[in-house]
Amino acid sequence: MLPSSQAVARQSILVGKRALSRTFTSRLSTTPLTAPEGIVAHSLQRLRSKGLLRESAFVRGQWVETSKTFAVNDPGTGKPLARVPDFTAEEAESAIAGAHDAFSSWSTTPAAFRQVRLRQWYELIRQHEQDLAEILALENGKPLSEALGEVRYGATFIEWFSAEAVRSYGDIVRGPSKDNQYLVQKRPVGVCGILTPWNFPNAMITRKAGAALAAGCTVVVKPASETPLSALALAKLAKEAGIPDGVLNIITTSHENTAAIGKRFCSHPTLSKISFTGSTRVGKLMMEQSSSSLKRLSLELGGNAPLIVFKDADIDVAINGTMAAKFRNAGQACVSANRFYVHKDLLHEYVQKLGKRMDELSLGHSLAKGSSVGPLIHPQAVKKVSALVEDAIEHGATLARGGGHDDRFHDPTILIGAGKEARIHKEEIFGPVVHIIPFTNEDQVVAEANASDVGLASFFFTKDLARAWRVADALHVGMVGVNTGVVSTAVAPFGGVKGSGYGREGSKYGLDEYQEKKFVHMVTG
Repeated sequence: MLPSSQAVARQSILVGKRALSRTFTSRLSTTPLTAPEGIVAHSLQRLRSKGLLRESAFVRGQWVETSKTFAVNDPGTGKPLARVPDFTAEEAESAIAGAHDAFSSWSTTPAAFRQVRLRQWYELIRQHEQDLAEILALENGKPLSEALGEVRYGATFIEWFSAEAVRSYGDIVRGPSKDNQYLVQKRPVGVCGILTPWNFPNAMITRKAGAALAAGCTVVVKPASETPLSALALAKLAKEAGIPDGVLNIITTSHENTAAIGKRFCSHPTLSKISFTGSTRVGKLMMEQSSSSLKRLSLELGGNAPLIVFKDADIDVAINGTMAAKFRNAGQACVSANRFYVHKDLLHEYVQKLGKRMDELSLGHSLAKGSSVGPLIHPQAVKKVSALVEDAIEHGATLARGGGHDDRFHDPTILIGAGKEARIHKEEIFGPVVHIIPFTNEDQVVAEANASDVGLASFFFTKDLARAWRVADALHVGMVGVNTGVVSTAVAPFGGVKGSGYGREGSKYGLDEYQEKKFVHMVTG
């Protein structure tokens, strides 16, 4: 059974250097590290001189402007980094038309040609990875070392799909008689609309566009309003790689125009498919808006991942997995663990060791030396996370560490034992908050883990091989990490079930999302 929050509160636990306490303060525990004066301006100037910091959209292979622009801000300071075009739904038509015009040629181009172009794009991304990481870090806020990791991770999808382009096989099926030949061919689905989030502004584009281009599709990409600069830098390198004009188009738009462009994508007769990563609420809306055109959809939506530490787990492995599953991008990832189920016999040791590891984390600006946890994407995100923490405490949670915030940063935080009615059980946190729920029974904890409307990822830790198979089978999610806090790689399918959407990205299955199967019945006699 799950112990009550009151029982947990009575336990005496040390969390790193801090004693367990129910006292709550909204102030940050430390002052965030700041970037050296002038370094941001210097980085922007250098990136502009190299042509990677673009302030124009990319349509038909050309850099284009619109009558209005909007600012892209540094989440760590709130100061503007650049201004980019603010496309309206009507202005987006030019990009859709460009992709349509390019489709007939690109879709019939030999797969070997597409492979070479994508491989060259990959090589250019790796050559410019440091610059791409700086752009990403500045617009997204994640520490520079983490941004570099994302750029390298994102590049693996272009590398993978460049090879998959020539491994897209159909089938020949034996007919009922010698005069019948059955052929199954794979064809590109058509022009695709791609809408990507701000939390992984490089990898979300490469994971989708890499597959689409390898399959022979052309695309119009609308990156998140918060992080369009990474997308534009990728477009610049794609042009250098020789990807033909119109095959990859990038349009930028403010929050005010995003809904209208999304609706235009969903209803547009030229677009055959949409791939979207974002909230479950918006994913459902896009399904409704796409119904009139029966458009194909790939939806990677919200998560609320459980992480379970069984009694027989290697506690140090579990702590390493917890750090990986929670604090990447300050917890702003759809696969981030939100609900931490820890066997009650391990609770003291787990919380103590986790607290010590969290003591090593440093809040700071993305370019600050030593920063390991950056700001949240904008002040509204901080308000949401802090509201979840306060609500959990009001519902009986013990605040074991952190809890403080300013308007940009939130402390890495440990909560223990919030009551069942607390919002933190059901809502995706998207922040550096660990909520621990003690347990004693395997069947009950699996049932608790599955008691969610979404099912993207889950993690658990055990040394029992039989339990590993049993629990992995029982969890109702699209991805399971066993003794690891990482589940995403270019060679494996990424996606969820239930309210986390449908479709898979990455792996050999990722190419299928952008292909139709055509059956040819040939009578030869």
